[in-house]
Amino acid sequence: MNKWDKRFMDMAEVVATWSSCYQENRHVGAVVVKDKRILTTGYNGAPQGIKSCSERGSCLRRERNIPSGTMQEVCYAVHAEQNAICQAAKIGIPLEGATLYCTHQPCVICARIIINSGIKRIIYKHGYPDEFAMQLFNEAGMEVIKYDDLV
Repeated sequence: MNKWDKRFMDMAEVVATWSSCYQENRHVGAVVVKDKRILTTGYNGAPQGIKSCSERGSCLRRERNIPSGTMQEVCYAVHAEQNAICQAAKIGIPLEGATLYCTHQPCVICARIIINSGIKRIIYKHGYPDEFAMQLFNEAGMEVIKYDDLV
């Protein structure tokens, strides 16, 4: 692992602390980087103008007993990766050829968005139960690396 990978993953972990997700173990951060420069960041939280689960005082997914890795659409939060890509679109930053550092492996919904954004490399720290996402990354020729494997 090089010092830049460590720096950017450390930054993703800091960004994850900004999450408004009710479940602390689901605080996710993402940093999109190109040429050793941070382009955008994202964390999981409710869309602008929408109350987060923290503000509501409960988690919709917990209330409905939805297991992790399923029914991602039933949640108030926008995923960290989605927020990072939306921020790039909002301020006009192209992501072609960039690297995404993420605290958790992206889900299949994020995988499709990441692939179409032009990001070419993903480094994630924690696993996530979504093999279909990994299948799509593989089929799209994406470089996906578990952070611990960089050592």
